[in-house]
Amino acid sequence: EVQLQASGGGLVQAGGSLRLSCAVSGFTFDDYAIAWFRQAPGKEREGVSCISSSDGIPYYPDSVKGRFTISIDNAKNTVYLQMNNLKSEDTAVYYCAVSSDWYLQPFFSHRCLYEYDYWGRGTQVTVSS
Repeated sequence: EVQLQASGGGLVQAGGSLRLSCAVSGFTFDDYAIAWFRQAPGKEREGVSCISSSDGIPYYPDSVKGRFTISIDNAKNTVYLQMNNLKSEDTAVYYCAVSSDWYLQPFFSHRCLYEYDYWGRGTQVTVSS
């Protein structure tokens, strides 16, 4: 059974940094996409960092580009999201997710648009201005 456990959220002042972690277990896929999404109250879910194991090229939307960085530690089965220069609009619940079959889905321009079939519980990030 695939399980994802996100942690590292909290309250931070604008301009500060946080690093989110997502511990993944029960994972044996040869090719996968792994991602961080967020959802703020009253807003649609947004992919903020998505990457596939096959090419390792991350996608970031303009809203976080240059401030967020995704990384994977295969030895620890953990995915990280380093968030710098946080803004109040980054306040949201952050989720990590895995797509085990993204390469079988219709083509999309970036990894965040694919369907993700495994999700962890979210971790709250609150940025005070």
